Amino acid sequence: MVFEALKASLAESDVVERGDYEYIVHPITDGIPRMDPRILTEVVDAMVEVGNFDCDVILTIEALGIPLATALSLKTGKPYCIVRKKMYGLPGEVNISQVTGYSKSALFINGLQAGDTVVIVDDVISTGGTMWALVDALKKMHVHVSDVLVVLEKTDRKSEIERKIGQPIKTLIKVHVVDGKVVVV
Repeated sequence: MVFEALKASLAESDVVERGDYEYIVHPITDGIPRMDPRILTEVVDAMVEVGNFDCDVILTIEALGIPLATALSLKTGKPYCIVRKKMYGLPGEVNISQVTGYSKSALFINGLQAGDTVVIVDDVISTGGTMWALVDALKKMHVHVSDVLVVLEKTDRKSEIERKIGQPIKTLIKVHVVDGKVVVV
């Protein structure tokens, strides 16, 4: 897969430091600047090509997985569900603690039940904290994860994260931040 539009847009991305974390500001990871539909199409087509959508639900985490899950739902005909950052208090709601490279917060799972099979879709994997918390909660809920699809791999610890969650993670592009610039590896 070539990803010309995505690679070109990544090279132009700003990098913002949040403590020790170098945060890539890009339409896929932030929704700003404006999303070029060619990039979204490139990403979604690649996810459909590499993903196993033999599932009940496409699952994503608020907020930047939402455009990906929506487009994938339209392409695959599978419904999607969003792990939210606010509590609804619905019956069966599951609260998990999310720790990223730059923040800590609560996440809330609704709309899934024991026996469901999900494909997890996300914009970036870096520390793995969010993914680990989510997969751990899903296992406790007896929800099966058939695939994990992530656009950007911003870590040298992917194999460690995969071992921790007990699941392979399919990423489309690996990136590093070098001297304040995004470099596609």
